[in-house]
Amino acid sequence: MKLSRPARRATLVVHVAASAGWLGLTLGLLALGITATTTGSAVTVEASVRAMKLFADWLLIPLAFLTLVSGLVLSLGTPWGLARHRWVYIKFWLTLATITATVFALRPGVGSAVTAVSAGGPLPDAGDVLFGPIVSLSAYLFMTVISVLKPWGLTRHGRRLREQKSAGQKSAGQQSVRQKSRGQKISAADRKPVDAERASQTA
Repeated sequence: MKLSRPARRATLVVHVAASAGWLGLTLGLLALGITATTTGSAVTVEASVRAMKLFADWLLIPLAFLTLVSGLVLSLGTPWGLARHRWVYIKFWLTLATITATVFALRPGVGSAVTAVSAGGPLPDAGDVLFGPIVSLSAYLFMTVISVLKPWGLTRHGRRLREQKSAGQKSAGQQSVRQKSRGQKISAADRKPVDAERASQTA
């Protein structure tokens, strides 16, 4: 599957916008988590964790999945591929791991914090509202760096594909040379009777 140029550009715009939104939302969650763990006001703590739950439930997961899906479409629809280059492969699995951690760790932690604070108690554990955003932000910053630098070269699968392509091009080139040479020989053979006839007419 190869994307047309307009489709590739549209998908790239969606991917960049979703990625930037995911990064901004993660920064917002971290700011709210720091506020909830450092403030001395119970009202501020409750407002902060409720806002975190709202963001995590309604915005974080859709943006994360949109980033994953648009990235998959770009990788499979362009020469980059999904398993040809190490940075693409690592970014895919890191995105998948971050989404899994968000679903099974960050959201439950924020939910338990909201439940405890809403009941009139203190914030049960600072890690519930800090650990998830810190891990997500670190992973996403790392993915941004490798997306810009594109390090580590080809995977084993990518090297094998390049070798096969190179061998195919070499074989096609050799076949083209043989066909050209054969065509020249046939042309020379066709000219011989004509040259003989001209010689006899001249004589």
